[in-house]
Amino acid sequence: MARCFRLKKFFNGCFYFFLVWYACGVILLSFDILPPWLEWANAVFLMAAGLLGGAYFIMSYGLLKGLLLSLGVIFGSIFAEHVGVKYGIIFGDYYYTKDFGPQMIGVPAAIGFAWLMIIAASHSITKTLFPQRTLFYLLPASLITVLIDLIIDPVAFEVKKYWIWEEGSSFYYNIPFSNFLGWFIVAFLLHTMIYLSVKKEWKQENIWDRRIVIVYFLVMGMFLLLAAIHGLWMAVAFTAVPAALVLYLYYKKLEKVHHDYSKQKALV
Repeated sequence: MARCFRLKKFFNGCFYFFLVWYACGVILLSFDILPPWLEWANAVFLMAAGLLGGAYFIMSYGLLKGLLLSLGVIFGSIFAEHVGVKYGIIFGDYYYTKDFGPQMIGVPAAIGFAWLMIIAASHSITKTLFPQRTLFYLLPASLITVLIDLIIDPVAFEVKKYWIWEEGSSFYYNIPFSNFLGWFIVAFLLHTMIYLSVKKEWKQENIWDRRIVIVYFLVMGMFLLLAAIHGLWMAVAFTAVPAALVLYLYYKKLEKVHHDYSKQKALV
């Protein structure tokens, strides 16, 4: 019990740390006043977001299973990115620059944590939208994963130069279509792992469901802001419209769940 309390307190602290770090980051990046010596803060930001993804899995599915799921997502995504960097398959032909923190097998460690946050949030959102625990969960969960990359990739490539595409597409900011297809495939595999691991213990919505969804849309919002500042309006439109629809459906579903729960409680 004491260990559980300490873990909960630690994760609560991580969530509030993320919010403070996020607010500072939005100000520094929006006004383009982030000094070069503070570039490492971007990697810390993504790792903090990923840690909250791990907190979500642990608080929802227990310490051991949550930790295993988190490590599976981190190392699974880093391996997929490694294959992409080394062989030019899955996502396309690209490489990471040195401005994105320490690397593992040619991939910044922060990327694995970013995947963890996105996979955790897309799992939570889809679990709320489709609580029936069917395989249909895999399709929307994977699409919601890809959705945030529609804004991350243009900003990270065109604005921040965190990675460079060797050969792209002239349609969407020189980002090849294979990148988004690769994201969908990797997301589908990771969500399959999660579905098979937790389908018998599909937890009801809790505080960490709300928190990880907040983190997902905060990160998306920051990239939308940066895209707008730098005139990447197509990326803004392609992301903001479906994201608004997902957010609307998500909160309408939450309202229904809470209403049904209150009604059932009143009958007891």
